[in-house]
Amino acid sequence: MKYLSVAEMALKWNISQRSVRNYCALGRIEGAFLTGKTWNIPELAEKPKRTNAKDDAPTTLLEILKAEKSAKISGGIYHKVQIELTYNSNHIEGSRLTHDQTRYIYETNTIGAGDTVNVDDVVETTNHFRCIDLVLDHAEDKITEKFIKELHLILKNGTSDSRNDWFAVGDYKKLPNEVGGKETTAPEEVSAQIVALLNQYNAVKEKTLEDIIDFHYRFESIHPFQDGNGRVGRLLLFKECLRNNIVPFIIDEELKMFYYRGLNQWSSEKGYLTDTCLSAQDKFKKYLDYFRIVY
Repeated sequence: MKYLSVAEMALKWNISQRSVRNYCALGRIEGAFLTGKTWNIPELAEKPKRTNAKDDAPTTLLEILKAEKSAKISGGIYHKVQIELTYNSNHIEGSRLTHDQTRYIYETNTIGAGDTVNVDDVVETTNHFRCIDLVLDHAEDKITEKFIKELHLILKNGTSDSRNDWFAVGDYKKLPNEVGGKETTAPEEVSAQIVALLNQYNAVKEKTLEDIIDFHYRFESIHPFQDGNGRVGRLLLFKECLRNNIVPFIIDEELKMFYYRGLNQWSSEKGYLTDTCLSAQDKFKKYLDYFRIVY
């Protein structure tokens, strides 16, 4: 018997590759089996039919996230992602809010009575929630300069940085900056390098986890904004995993130093950052297992 790839079957059935993978994962294509991470589909397999309302229910992680966002569902995977991604990404960058304070802000849009908190930490936390929504709204779109700048605009809007003349909210940096003691792209060269990065990255049709991590490394090396580069970069990481049907991941405090080491040594040793992201991915899979989401 001849077997076809996901890409070949998607072309044959005139549907997205994501839909074909989902049908395979749900056991709806008779005879389909995995070899490593590659699905093998019988050439004569019939396209599954949607026969009832249950079939129309969201099944992929992205579909479920969007559905829960739209329905304002509390306590699901969307709720979990908002709190975990926001807390951990901000915490890496020095936010002093606790996990409980982050959760409280998300769930009640207030801070706990008697809490003494930094105003910028609160503003950037609420802004980050909105950034995640933007990521979900545009998860299936290719990355553009406009989208990257919009993420930064939302993230830094209303902060003390935004009131400084030298700080460009929603636009590229005006002053040179460093990351981890290393020089980054000069302000006047940022736009050209981002365009070149996007052209090269978006030209890759079937993106792997390594492609996405490499994009993240190069984005952080350019360091296009005066501040907020790490958080914008990790939001793009999350988005691209969703777009390419790869289990996303969240870098937490436990993985922080391994993450920085991986970025620092990516050009000479890709294993460090790859292993760190895979470890974070394993943690995220536990969320998916709990909420019974197929991946």
